[in-house]
Amino acid sequence: MTKYIFVVGGVMSGVGKGVAAASIGKILQSKGFKVTSLKIDPYVNLDAGTMNPTEHGEVFVLDDGMECDQDMGNYERFLGCDLSGANYMTTGSIYQSVINRERNLGYNGKCVQVVPHICLEVLNKIDKAAAKAKADIVIVEIGGTVGEYENILFLEAIRILKIKKPDDVLIALVSYLPIQGSDSELKTKPTQHAVRNLNSVGLQPDVILARASVPIDKKRKEKIAFHCSVPEENVISAPDVSSIYEVPINFEKEVFRNRRLYFSGFLYIGNRSRKACRLFLKEKAGNSLAKCRRF
Repeated sequence: MTKYIFVVGGVMSGVGKGVAAASIGKILQSKGFKVTSLKIDPYVNLDAGTMNPTEHGEVFVLDDGMECDQDMGNYERFLGCDLSGANYMTTGSIYQSVINRERNLGYNGKCVQVVPHICLEVLNKIDKAAAKAKADIVIVEIGGTVGEYENILFLEAIRILKIKKPDDVLIALVSYLPIQGSDSELKTKPTQHAVRNLNSVGLQPDVILARASVPIDKKRKEKIAFHCSVPEENVISAPDVSSIYEVPINFEKEVFRNRRLYFSGFLYIGNRSRKACRLFLKEKAGNSLAKCRRF
């Protein structure tokens, strides 16, 4: 039975959802699971090829020619595999698929609606990518920030899947904690509001990745856990680092080394490693291997 991990963002964009998703995938891969990753961009563009790079970022081109978000490059580098257009979708591509199917009488005369048909098409594409990769676990990054209108249909798709497969879906919220004042206090209120926005569409995060310029302390973890209804051990510190290749190492240190963590009851991660996995830290300015760490 395929498991699904959805990575969503809170407070603001650009908090590192893609690197977080790739890092989770790398850790799971090191435990012997077969993992694949997808990216959903909530734009009406059919692909990223026509998006302004100064607004959206540089385009990453897959082996099959699909022009997509640069987070796909992070997935490929972290997982050590080549992905295809099956692993990337936009609002525009989903609507195009549904409209083409309707024009070819694929819905047998039904009234085609945004809900459920658009949402079901999203889930259908996710399942096709999982089947193609023969994946045990599918990690799906939802672009944008919770509370926006643009990605609400993708969140609705998660809600539908959660109803169908309640034991097979995990939601990870990557949320930003700002620092205010000279005392350098991390503020949890924006993250609390992000969780409320997620609750408003019928979803509850299982894991919160707390992004900040510095590691969060135990007091902040307790506060987030209490106000956001997640276990304290599922609030994971995600501070700034000098290299993105340090992110999975930090996650592994915090969660996966000497204790057991249950994600929503469906995924056991702990001392289950079936093979050794090495991740090399690369120097920021070049390709030489600076050092390596073992999960």
